Amino acid sequence: MVFSSYLFLFYFLPAALLLYYAAPLRAKHLVLTALSYLFYGWANPLFVLLLFSSTVVDYICGLVIGAASGPDDGRRARRALVVSICSNLGLLGFFKYFNFGVESAEVIARALGLPVSFDAAIRVTLPLGISFYTFQSMSYTIDVYRRRAPAIRNFIDFACYVSMFPQLVAGPIIRFSEVADQLRSRTHTVTKFSRGVAFFCVGLAKKVLLANPCGKVADLAFGAGGVGVLDAWYGVTAYAFQIYFDFSGYSDMAIGLGLMLGFVFPKNFDSPYRSKSITEFWHRWHISLSTWLRDYLYVPLGGNRKGPVRTYVNLFLVMLLGGLWHGAAWNFAIWGGLHGVLLALERLRGRAALYGGLPGPARMALTFVLVLVTWVFFRAPDLPAALRYLGHMGGVGAVDPGSQLLSGVIYSPYYLGTFVVAAGVIWGCPQTWDWTRTITAPKAIAILGLFTLAVLALTTQAFNPFIYFIF
Repeated sequence: MVFSSYLFLFYFLPAALLLYYAAPLRAKHLVLTALSYLFYGWANPLFVLLLFSSTVVDYICGLVIGAASGPDDGRRARRALVVSICSNLGLLGFFKYFNFGVESAEVIARALGLPVSFDAAIRVTLPLGISFYTFQSMSYTIDVYRRRAPAIRNFIDFACYVSMFPQLVAGPIIRFSEVADQLRSRTHTVTKFSRGVAFFCVGLAKKVLLANPCGKVADLAFGAGGVGVLDAWYGVTAYAFQIYFDFSGYSDMAIGLGLMLGFVFPKNFDSPYRSKSITEFWHRWHISLSTWLRDYLYVPLGGNRKGPVRTYVNLFLVMLLGGLWHGAAWNFAIWGGLHGVLLALERLRGRAALYGGLPGPARMALTFVLVLVTWVFFRAPDLPAALRYLGHMGGVGAVDPGSQLLSGVIYSPYYLGTFVVAAGVIWGCPQTWDWTRTITAPKAIAILGLFTLAVLALTTQAFNPFIYFIF
């Protein structure tokens, strides 16, 4: 079930809100947990077993850690923390990288001349949202161990935190310390609810009206055998717009749904394409992941406390692992590694961009170009395809004779107009976070208009899940 579907918009969401608000205060978390499990298990009920297992393990480990007081208890707390981390990473690693391991074994065997081919049945299906809820659940035990949050004793409250359907499948990654107080007590107000509706409608419009059409352009450009220079740059820029509006749209909808339920989730995007350096870009893009990696990986590795060389290595390793978090493929590793190298080079220059002496608009443009180049590895199906596409961006490589037909489609008034509107929103409009702080009558009309247009557009679009559902 996806947010941008009639099933969710007109059946699940109204029923969920009705049941949640009709439930007495003590039963709200139980109702929300049940609804979240229904939402998550809609595609495959077996996924629910994994989610429940992860929840039980981390709940027990949290109790053990929270009860620690003396030296012996401290050792038990460390063991419980190790169990929590290993179980979550083991679960994530198996489902995320098993297929990659099988495929790599086949490649190595063939390179050695061995006629090895594993049966297609030896594959696993990646459960939706596993990259998000394992990180989220793991942050709980780490925060309890670090005494940044108390252990939660009510299992339903903890299950509600882990499984909450607004952000379960694709984030933001909500740390327990960020919502611990809200799980104990929170307000439900008309102001908060109305802002949540505004967030949700804007996010839906981002996804349906901007991300999906831009994604069509990107799919055509990356799927073509050979494209010209202009078409190649147009295609990758369209993908940059697609992934931004798709993911920030989902985050807006998740934050909006949270507000409707009384929760305040942190901002996950902060106009990243306005960044003037790669360092700034990672302060603005997927903030919940970048800060998670900083606090739970970069800092434990030593951060910048062990000399400049170790700092550069840590930056590279964190971004490399961040790339692999997105998927078991060389392209993701290269994407993360490139960002790690760029971050290290900027740190070498004292946190300034590699082109720090240029005017602000030029630095913003060059940063966007670097991001576009790295997006090629993120979008292309494999490494050879990524290298071919980069060659087309540089004018190298044969152009498919049929590319003129491609141009006739991707430069049609609809797609080109959507592209221009998307650029205008990115560089000329306020963020959803700021725009929804106050809801005036004109804004309410605009929100209703966006929702209506998005719902009408859904009738013309095929099923198109959010990009980060596959991560």
